Amino acid sequence: MTKFQKIILYVAFIQATVATFGSLYFSDVMNLPPCVLCWYQRIAMYPLVFIFAVGIIRKSRDIVFFALPLSLTGLVIAIYHNLLYWKILPESIAPCTAGISCTTKFFEWFGFVTIPLMALMSFAVINICMLLFIINKQK
Repeated sequence: MTKFQKIILYVAFIQATVATFGSLYFSDVMNLPPCVLCWYQRIAMYPLVFIFAVGIIRKSRDIVFFALPLSLTGLVIAIYHNLLYWKILPESIAPCTAGISCTTKFFEWFGFVTIPLMALMSFAVINICMLLFIINKQK
């Protein structure tokens, strides 16, 4: 494993850890209830922390094959969530029929940073890290 690949794994690990603790902070400290799509994104994000930790400890070159399916799935869900949130897709096709709506605005930092956008950026960073990891394979 190259030094660059190690750095990339640490970046992905830190991103997944921050996203995990951030989502727990929003739900458990700020008491903001997660919607259905938020739960699905959590299902994709939380295991990534442990996958990256084990991959770093074991110096695994195959880590990308375990992380990429989850991070790509999370990215697709996050894109869909943001399209609903920005009203590009109609709310009638949202899976959030019971409980909190997937388009509920709890807050917007700087007028545009929302919880769905933070999830989208987290998954995007992790996916970019995994693609860079693949591109920079040791020869």
